[in-house]
Formats: sequence, C-alpha cells, structure tokens
Amino acid sequence: MIRLQKVAPSGTILIDAPATHNALSREMIQQLIEAFSDFHRDKSVRAVILSATGATFCSGSHLIEWHATSQELEALETWKEIADEILELIESMLRFPKPIIAAVDGAALGLGLALVLASDLVVATKRASFAAPAPRFGLVSGVVAPLLAFRCGGSIAARILLGNESVDGDEAHRIHLVHRLVPSDLVWANANEWAKQIATGAQESIQMTKRLLNEMIGENVMTHLATGGAVMATGCSTDAAAEGLAAFQQKRPPKFP
Repeated sequence: MIRLQKVAPSGTILIDAPATHNALSREMIQQLIEAFSDFHRDKSVRAVILSATGATFCSGSHLIEWHATSQELEALETWKEIADEILELIESMLRFPKPIIAAVDGAALGLGLALVLASDLVVATKRASFAAPAPRFGLVSGVVAPLLAFRCGGSIAARILLGNESVDGDEAHRIHLVHRLVPSDLVWANANEWAKQIATGAQESIQMTKRLLNEMIGENVMTHLATGGAVMATGCSTDAAAEGLAAFQQKRPPKFP
C-alpha cells in the first residue's frame, strides 16, 4: 500500500509493502499517482519526500502479477495498459510542480530505480543500491533507460543497463545519481531539512525552475519515455519474458530460448 504523511512544509509518500520488498502492483501505481495529485493541491506542502518502509526501497514491478498477465490470451493489450500506467506515473512526477526528494535506504531496482530518477533530488545511505535487472527476467528497462541517460548520461546508462551492474550508495554519490549520502537513521530527516530549505524560496520560482529543467533542458525525455514504454510492452510479450517471469514465480534460474 501507499501511505501519506504531512509535516509541513513537506509531504511524505511511503511505499509500504515489505512482504513483497515494496514491489509496485498496478493498484499501488495508481495510488502513487493519486498521492502526488493530493500533494499537488495542498498549498502547505512545498516539497514531497518519496520513501519506503522496510529494508528495500522498491524492488520494481510486481513480477508475480506480471506473470499472471503473461498467461492471458490478449496479453499484449494488457502490457500496453501497464506501460501506459507506468508512463503516467513517471510523467506525473516529472511534471509535478514541486520538488520531489527521494529518500533511499535500501535497494532501488527496475521501476524503483525509475522512481528515483524521476525525482528531482536524491538523499541516500550507504545501504542503498541501484540496478536495472530486467534482462535477467527476459524484460526491457524501457522507462529506466531514458531517465538514466537524462540524469547520468549515456555511458552510465550503458554500464547499468547493459553491464548488469548494481551501483552502491557510495558509487551512486560519486556519479551524481545521489546528491547527499547520509546515515540510515537520518535519511528522512535530511530530506525534510532539504524541503525546509526549498521552502525558503519563492514557490513560483521553484516551479518554473523545475519546468525549465525537465521540460525544456530535458525536452526529449517525454518522447524517449513514450518510445521506451512501447519497447517495454513489446518486450513483455516475448518468449524470453514468459520464461523469465515463470522462472521468477517458480524460484528457479530461467532457461531462455
């Protein structure tokens, strides 16, 4: 589930599904979209902190749910719907008028990494790690790829997406994926202090600056995300994806064709 807390001038969105390592189901994706909409309307909230409970920030998409989708007769249409829902979430974050601060203490994988990259600022701990393991499941990181290229450049994107590397908190800080590295017990507090610092500026100025960064300097990001979403949906309909998802559910190594 997704929980909301408010300590003005910040609002906090918590991913709270520790039993699945905070994997995002389709229902939770909709809850996240609604949560950002709620804080959009709340004038007392000047920045939003995106965080999670448990030892994992977000393990990505709910692959057990995805396996069920792969068994449907009209699975391609459902994959397109899922891709559209994910795109709606990521684009809503990029267009959200207030700064989003990701507070990461644990692994951010796949869609979890996309959430971090769609945030404007990132506070993390040494326990944090970042990876895009989609190929291990026969899938394509269609949404992560353009966001990684936008935030960190093509070389870092290739290293993580093609090199199958996991980047720890220290390394993520060195390559500027993470802006602040703090102890685990201070990750939310540091993000909240940052929100207070942001709130000392003019709200209109902050909003226009974020729009400048994400929609003008990053003018091709939305187009690339749409393309990535289409590739992701197509990739989900392949035999490799069916095998990877079945292997995940059965807790065995995949045997790709």
